[in-house]
Amino acid sequence: EKAVNLKKDLAEMQEWMTQAEEEYLEKDFEYKSPEELENAVEEMKRAKEDVLQKEVRVKILKDNIKMLATKIPSSGQDLATELNVVLENYQLLCNRIRGKCHTLEEVWSCWIELLQYLDLETAWLNNLEERVQMTENLPDKLDAVNDALESLESVLRHPADNRTQIRELGQTLIDGGILDDIISEKLEAFNARYEELSHLAVSRQIALEQQLQTMRETDHMLQVLQENLVELDRQLTSYLTDRVDAFQMPQEAQ
Repeated sequence: EKAVNLKKDLAEMQEWMTQAEEEYLEKDFEYKSPEELENAVEEMKRAKEDVLQKEVRVKILKDNIKMLATKIPSSGQDLATELNVVLENYQLLCNRIRGKCHTLEEVWSCWIELLQYLDLETAWLNNLEERVQMTENLPDKLDAVNDALESLESVLRHPADNRTQIRELGQTLIDGGILDDIISEKLEAFNARYEELSHLAVSRQIALEQQLQTMRETDHMLQVLQENLVELDRQLTSYLTDRVDAFQMPQEAQ
């Protein structure tokens, strides 16, 4: 009777493992929304806990069969063979569920990381857009144009590392068929805005550089002219003070 009960327990354990394999490992999952992905992660965590909890039952079965084998070698030997199969299948099931759980957790982490990088770069784009707008309707003063140019250039020096991460994380998830529609839409919107603002910012940078160069050249010309006028005024004052006749002056002084 002991052997019959143990044999029944082994059969039930094998049946449970078959059901667990069908439910957690053989179903085709499609992760088209973050909610579906998050639910799948939580389900696999519960599955891992459920499978690992069976370890106690497996150990009890193993101990009982060993004990039976010492009392009834013939019955124990047959059960030991079945036990080995169950133990092998159980270990395989544990490994596969652990593996799938780890994979889904990594995928979820990848999605969260992608969102974080997108948030960072979106904040940078907002800052860039604000700096570009600040370059409009500037007062016609050299200092104002120079400050606006330096402010814009400081934002444009933003490193490209985050965008590289966004591209790689997004492509990894899309290649796996995970949240591909949502990610493609997010990346398309982000890239379009990035290209538009970057192009506009660089155009404004070039325009400000040219404006600044023109203002500096004009400022230099005015300075030279002012210096020449001062010198001419000094000469004319000298001539007048000395009561020099105009016809005795050089042609330019006349």
